[in-house]
Amino acid sequence: MSFAVADFSLTENFDTSSTGVGLSNAQVGQKQRRALDLVNRLQNTGVQMDIDLPQIAVIGNQSAGKSSLIEAISGITLPRASGTCTRCPTECRLTYAPVPARWQCVVSIRSITDHTGQPLGQVRNEPFGDVIYDKAEVEERIRRAQLAILNPHVPISQILSSNEEVDNDRSLTFSSNCVSLQITGPDVADLSFCDLPGLIRSTSGKEGSANDIELVEGLVESYIKEPSCIILLTVSCETDPQNQGALQLARKHDPKGFRTIGVLTKPDRISAGDEEDWVSFIKNEDDAYKLLNNWYCVKQPNSNELKTGIAWQEARNKENEFFALTSPWRNLDSIYQRYLRTQNLVERLSVILSDLISKRLPEIHTELQQQIQKTRDELKRLPKEPSRDPLSDITALIHDFSVDISKVLEGSPDPDGLLQSIRPAQEIFKKHIRRTAPQFRPYLKRDASGRSMPAMPFLDHEEKPDNDKGSNDEEGSNDEEGSSDEEGSNDEEGFNNGDSDHCNNDIKTIYVDDMWKRLQEARTRELPGKYPRVVEDWYIQQIMKQWLVPAQHLCDMVYQTMLNHVLRLVKKHFEHFGQGFLERQVRLIVTEHMRERFDVSVDRTKWLLDLEQCPFTMNIHYFTDYQEKFLAYFKACRVQDDPIRTVSQNSESVLAINEVLSNLTKLGMTGLKVRDLMRLIPGDEMNPAVEVMAVVRAYFQVAYKRFVDNVPLAIDHEMVRGFERDLLKILSSKLGIYGANGTAICKEFAQESLMLEIRREALVKKLERMKAGSEQLSRIF
Repeated sequence: MSFAVADFSLTENFDTSSTGVGLSNAQVGQKQRRALDLVNRLQNTGVQMDIDLPQIAVIGNQSAGKSSLIEAISGITLPRASGTCTRCPTECRLTYAPVPARWQCVVSIRSITDHTGQPLGQVRNEPFGDVIYDKAEVEERIRRAQLAILNPHVPISQILSSNEEVDNDRSLTFSSNCVSLQITGPDVADLSFCDLPGLIRSTSGKEGSANDIELVEGLVESYIKEPSCIILLTVSCETDPQNQGALQLARKHDPKGFRTIGVLTKPDRISAGDEEDWVSFIKNEDDAYKLLNNWYCVKQPNSNELKTGIAWQEARNKENEFFALTSPWRNLDSIYQRYLRTQNLVERLSVILSDLISKRLPEIHTELQQQIQKTRDELKRLPKEPSRDPLSDITALIHDFSVDISKVLEGSPDPDGLLQSIRPAQEIFKKHIRRTAPQFRPYLKRDASGRSMPAMPFLDHEEKPDNDKGSNDEEGSNDEEGSSDEEGSNDEEGFNNGDSDHCNNDIKTIYVDDMWKRLQEARTRELPGKYPRVVEDWYIQQIMKQWLVPAQHLCDMVYQTMLNHVLRLVKKHFEHFGQGFLERQVRLIVTEHMRERFDVSVDRTKWLLDLEQCPFTMNIHYFTDYQEKFLAYFKACRVQDDPIRTVSQNSESVLAINEVLSNLTKLGMTGLKVRDLMRLIPGDEMNPAVEVMAVVRAYFQVAYKRFVDNVPLAIDHEMVRGFERDLLKILSSKLGIYGANGTAICKEFAQESLMLEIRREALVKKLERMKAGSEQLSRIF
């Protein structure tokens, strides 16, 4: 925010009989005085760290006469030393108190950083000694207060009472902490300002180091960059303006000169012949240095007068005499006389500051309310602050976590729920098991070229096959029963026992002569025409061996899917507790528990597969029905062309078939179809091999459907639902929160991270000081 004051209501003539200046003048009014007092109280709360408060910052180069100007305004004497004098800000709060009030000064130290230079978060105001009633004591008290600020390692009480020199090797060069002076009396103005360290021109001699130059410039800029800061710029008339860094810095942050008030000091040091150059400042004629609130010129005591201890009133009288008798100042028109003398400057500063305060107070009130709400919102977004009973907190967290786990494992309608995420893996498992169906061809290998297997209409009522390329799904028209065969597609035994990474069918095409050969080789003491069951068992076992890889793959997929869901819940419930140590421990425990449930599920799956190695079923009707259907199907395929299709194309044959079906119905054999007559096709010498094919293929139908149900059920029981069993007991036991060292463990878990603790503390302190500021503002709003 930039501001300007264009209206002048001050008297031109300097009145030496006046005992009050600035806001002490009755023309200003009590309301503006209270506004200034309010800003002072707001600064005591530290709210200036968050809100741009109106203030006057006095800046200038070293030896520009800044300290003398401050003394003239405040009526006190500041410490002087060779080299860098002011090494920390000095804040002056002047308050007019009518007679018979007694003059007094309260010195305190306002700290915004600690001894390491880190922000405190909450401004700390500490009284530095008793109230001073004698102006002569102020200089020494300020000097000691500056020592205390620059030597935070030394107790304040020691600096206040001891006359011993402080070890300068450990002293800070500069500090942003300030000496605060609260001066009250009948002969002071109502005014507040901050005297900043003088800008260092070079690193030569005793002026300071290169680092000091940057420190001071950074400190000055931290004040004058704020839009509500009035820049009181002191420029010495004994040095070219272009060589005075304070002037350049003011132009940098206030390029249009809206909030800068210039003060020319040491007018008695102007070189002969250069007077008009400096008078042009007072007339505001130079566009390069033009200021909206003009330039002023003051005359302060010289070094000899300071040494003799000139009185404040005497200094004011000499100043008035200088401007009244010395050219070119005495020759200035009356319109420019108002820009000469300290008292005119003080009165102007009082008006500008009070006007700015009046303008800014409503805005400050709004900004404070917005900042308070914003800070509260930020605090709400932080994790809950650890309580004094971490055991209860952790117990509640574990309970809520287990409840959430239970809901997830039970299932939810969420499309991204756990059970919904597992289902695709179950479908893939089922598909891979179906693909292990044996590819039996009931004709000779030599007749296989160009020949295809017809569809199985008796499977049409079951599930439709998947559409994956290369699928040999038995349920409906598929690659097994609808594709042409290639010579030599099977190995010597008719099986490939290697594992398949993609769970494809490892049983190659088995022709009837392959099956016949194995039957003959397997005979031992069987009667003629009888063949050992071991052949059927062997083929069945070869099929079952291929089920291990898909089953393990399903276990892996369910494990990984479930682990991801569980770990997300761990993060949700424990992420913001303490420094994350509890979350890490819970992650380790649940991961280990999940692995144990996974191992149990794998063992259970292998156990189910071991059961399948010994062919057995009590589903006799289902098995027998499929055995008859597959036998009839394989017999029909023994013929080069489908015999039913052949006879169906002959009208006479159609009549004969219908007559056969009609007669069978009369015999009580109802519901027969044309294809049922395939069972009547007589067998041949290969019939034993065809029968084994039918038995193995029918048993596959029974076993695979049983297996694709039992494995997911076992995994669900042991891994999914099994994860919840004893979860609370496992967590509490392995965390050790109820053991002998439970209290210490809980405290360690609940310990908040340092960064979060710092952030919370900073926000709490910010809220406190803004609430304090809001309470001060509520007195006028």
